[in-house]
Amino acid sequence: MKIKTREIVFVAIFTALTAVGAFISIPIGPVPITLQTLFVLLSGILLGPKLGALSQIVYILLALIGIPIFSGFSGGPQILLKPSFGFAIGFVFAAYIIGKITYKDINPKKIFVASIIGSVLIYLFGLPYMHYILNYVMKMNLSIVEVFKMGCLLFIPGDLLKLILANLVARKGLGIFRNQINGYN
Repeated sequence: MKIKTREIVFVAIFTALTAVGAFISIPIGPVPITLQTLFVLLSGILLGPKLGALSQIVYILLALIGIPIFSGFSGGPQILLKPSFGFAIGFVFAAYIIGKITYKDINPKKIFVASIIGSVLIYLFGLPYMHYILNYVMKMNLSIVEVFKMGCLLFIPGDLLKLILANLVARKGLGIFRNQINGYN
């Protein structure tokens, strides 16, 4: 994939925004409430599938090499053992799918539906990973229902707010943002 300097800058911006979103955190159990999903949704909508996913891959790689940009200011290979790491894996797929759905045909309904699909994808990766870590690494012996309650149900109201906010931001700035990425002033 050939990538322009301007595109690298926007990937870096969304990598940084995702990291900042992790720092704005409310710890409520094994998975804190953060603003990360807002920036994941926006990365897919505004950057498109490849660059949106790339921004999330870079975020994960930076954390894995030790930069403390995960929630709780954590980083390093040990983040693989955090119950929340699976959600970060879901970020990559969510950004890609959201971008794939919205990039060619931009309309508010598609953006909203794509954001819902992306949010669901994050949970589809995050919840099984969380279940595995809590039960087989931390030996907590929790049922799937208990993990669903602590890793999903608590977050739905906040996720809906972030989804709405991402869609409002996207509608206001999408044309301008995409023109900047493509080099039109």
